[in-house]
Amino acid sequence: MNRTLLLLVLAGTTVLMQPGWAVAEDALNQLQERIIDVNMRVSPSVVHVEAAIRVNNRRKLVTGSGFITGRSGVVLTNRHVVDRAEKVSVVVPGREGRYEAEVVGTDKQTDVAVLRISPRDGEDEFPAAAIGDSESLRVGEWVIAIGNPYGLQGTVSLGIVSAKGRDLSGSQMLNDFIQTDAMIDHGSSGGPLINLKGEVVGINSRGQGRGIGFTIPINTARRVEEDLLALGSIARGYLGVTIQPFPRELARYWDQPSVHGVLVGSVVRGSPAEAAGVHVGDIIQTIDGEELRAEKPDDLGLFQRMVAQMDVGKEVQVGIFRDEKVQMLNAKLTAQPKVVPDEEETEHGFTVQEVTESLFRSHRLSMRQGVLVSFVEGGSEAAEASMNQGDLVVQIEDLEIKGLDDFREAVSKLSNQPFLVRALRGDDLRFMLIVPRSKDAPAAPSADPNS
Repeated sequence: MNRTLLLLVLAGTTVLMQPGWAVAEDALNQLQERIIDVNMRVSPSVVHVEAAIRVNNRRKLVTGSGFITGRSGVVLTNRHVVDRAEKVSVVVPGREGRYEAEVVGTDKQTDVAVLRISPRDGEDEFPAAAIGDSESLRVGEWVIAIGNPYGLQGTVSLGIVSAKGRDLSGSQMLNDFIQTDAMIDHGSSGGPLINLKGEVVGINSRGQGRGIGFTIPINTARRVEEDLLALGSIARGYLGVTIQPFPRELARYWDQPSVHGVLVGSVVRGSPAEAAGVHVGDIIQTIDGEELRAEKPDDLGLFQRMVAQMDVGKEVQVGIFRDEKVQMLNAKLTAQPKVVPDEEETEHGFTVQEVTESLFRSHRLSMRQGVLVSFVEGGSEAAEASMNQGDLVVQIEDLEIKGLDDFREAVSKLSNQPFLVRALRGDDLRFMLIVPRSKDAPAAPSADPNS
């Protein structure tokens, strides 16, 4: 029986039954009862999450979903639901009011966040969802999504696992997403994807058009949850190379049609890869004996996940192809550099962030010292001084700015008097005199006619 007919029956539509369909009808009724049972068991643990977010000088309320994994009040949701939150609250089905939530930690590379809420005096512990195994999930398997799309609490949708191991190019994430056609709409983010045993197999992360949704495997999420609860942070292995696919066209051009792997585009200075002797142009074929193949950008995620999941300090053998020879290099992995930079917002209309390895490379900065301007408010004092996003602040008054701590110290010493900022814009040094306004002075009009 095809899926369209199945959905018609489940929806209660009368379908003319043909001879021999009685067994199929019984099976459909059993499936329907199973879905109802799973929803009744899991829904009490699916929560509504509200986060008061501040990004630079703008505030907004973001809503999403989550689910309780520990009866004492541990909640899993998406990082993008609570990122930059000043306050997070959780609504638990069947309980009055809201619970103020502590953000235990977040992880940008998996889009996972761990929250904690506490029962009120006299209340029972919270209902917790049963956790399954995303590795055993099969393509074509029926799954259920529960969440709060558009604020509609406790919404249930049915679908199948459309694919596994999806690597969303350009997302800068380490996930091998589960793809599903169960509906994941705005507000569903953070809710559970559940198998027909009533076990959570993933955290719904994002929708991409009708019938295409992406879910974080629960095995990945639980590893992040354990690290954040125990350590407050994630420690991932780091080799220190940027890579690109090694397609067959390039292999044939280099007269190496049988060689597979990933192509090294750059080696980070001072990295384990540099210490091991990895060069630009090397083709990495194996990591600790695991073969690598990358014909297109979507294939690169496997290499990145393999390295990230290895322990910091682990010695790995890197098999490379160079000068028509296979070589084995030994590298000792270090901790992955910080991915999410710390920021500092000022009262003068600009925000800066520390210069991480990623920002240094992506902005093609000429030096690592300083702090990077990440936001300039239109019409602000900083905007009047012609400060731009992407400027590298290297000095304030007489204090050299080597990093965020120096910046904070310099700003703390400022009075309500004009002060001089020196910043690099490309190779040019720019001098910007910022003149603080009196508290009652109106903001300058924005140059943007649409603002």
